[in-house]
Parts: sequence; C-alpha cells; structure tokens
Amino acid sequence: MSHTAAPQFRGRIFADARSGFHAAPHRYDLSLSLSCPGCLRIAVTHALLGLADSVPLTLLPAVPDRAEGGYSALHGAYAATRHGFTGPAVAPVLRDRWTGRIVSNHAPHILRDLATRFRGPDAPELYPAAAEAEIAALGELCENGINAAAQRAGRREADTGATAELLAALDAVEERLAEPGGPYLLGARITAADVRLWVTLVQLDTVHRWHLGADTVQRIADHPWLWTYARRLLALPAFHGNLRLEEIHRRHHAHCRGLEAAGAAVQIIDWTAAEPAGSYV
Repeated sequence: MSHTAAPQFRGRIFADARSGFHAAPHRYDLSLSLSCPGCLRIAVTHALLGLADSVPLTLLPAVPDRAEGGYSALHGAYAATRHGFTGPAVAPVLRDRWTGRIVSNHAPHILRDLATRFRGPDAPELYPAAAEAEIAALGELCENGINAAAQRAGRREADTGATAELLAALDAVEERLAEPGGPYLLGARITAADVRLWVTLVQLDTVHRWHLGADTVQRIADHPWLWTYARRLLALPAFHGNLRLEEIHRRHHAHCRGLEAAGAAVQIIDWTAAEPAGSYV
C-alpha cells in the first residue's frame, strides 16, 4: 500500500557558517509532493515556521512522471549530487541553491533541520528539548502502532494481531488527548508530535481505510477525542492549506494493488470541514 524509495542523501544543516551546509536564508529550497506523507509533514512544518520566503517551496505532481518512479524535475539535482546517478529522483528534496546539489532527501532530518536551524523568534518550538523523549515515543507509536499495523491489517493475508495493535495505539492516543492540559499531545503548545500524528490520521482515513473491514473502521472511528483533535488541527492554515485529498487518492491508486474492502465506504471524518480553530500555537 506504500511506495517509497530509500533516502540516498542525508546531509544536515548546521548553525556554524564554517560547516559545509550552514543555515542561511534563501540558500536552500524544497521540492515536495503533498500526496506523500513525509512530504506533507515537511510542508505543514514549513508553514508553521513561516518559511515561505527564506526556504522557497516547489510543489510536484501527485504521481512521479518517470518510469522508474522518480520526477523529471528533480533528475538534474540528483545528477549534480551523485555522478552517474540512475535511481529514482524522488521527493522530498532539500537542495542547496548555491551549488544545485541535494542536501538531503531524508524526511526526518529535513523536518528537524527546518525546525531547529530556521525557526524564527515567533515560530513554535516544534522540538522542545524537554519533550524529546516523548516526541520520539509518539513518533514510534504513529509509525509502528498505527501506520504499519494498519498496513498489515489491510493485507489479503491479514496479520491477526494487527487490528488489535492498531486499536490499542489509537486507544493510547485517545486517553492522552482526553487528559486535561491543553489541545495538543504535549499540552498547550503544538510540537512535531502533533504534525506526525495528524498526517498519520490523514493516511489512516484516506489510504488505509480502503483495505480494512467496515467493522474495523467503525471501531477506529469510535475515538471521539482523537478525531475532534484531527478536525481542530485541520482548522489551522498550515494543515488545511497543504492537504490535497485528490492528490493522495491519485498516489494511492497509482501504486496500490491491494483489494478494496467494505471499510472504503465508511469515511471517518470530513477532511473538507474543520472544528472552530480557537486559540492555538
């Protein structure tokens, strides 16, 4: 149900100007396809941090246009970075505009470098030092407890424990969100954990749901705190402004060969609507 090439480049941005890639406004740009969950996380983060001017963003089509699964628009950057490169030129890409070379196509590194090297004084602190362990644990829960478990549950030869694992992960997040303390996972301020969870929920409802039974989808939907939280985040411009439902649909059906199940007809929430935004960030 997924189609993702392994990252080829894992350069980092440093604060020190003596390093190879240092944080300088207008030196770097991003290329993203908003149908890809990793790219969507980067786009939301980029918008939350207000980086439209200092790190320009180019949006790519939902589905790569090259036979090997890459983008023609990115081929030059890949070739400039590695002589004789023949693999797929995939997104995301953080590119050094001074040299034309790719710094990184590894989404976790790009996310952290944007949030820590380019964050302005008025932007949210998405990776607060005191919350590093919690953010990592919630990221693991999203990746393995929700995303990977949903993929296994939706396969033709379904893993019998996958649905239980998925529901247990959703229960854990539901309990956290029901606790007093703030509208976000870690309290009153938005963090990278919220971006990660929200994109995971988008994938769960718009991609994985197509391969799950109707009863399973109904049990997933029976988490009122979780889905109200998803709609509240959807009200924020950084989230709804980067959500491309039709592009996600095209990417999924271009790559997926799984069987459609009854859960496809049971939409959990309306991603075109949102809860009142209230006071955030």
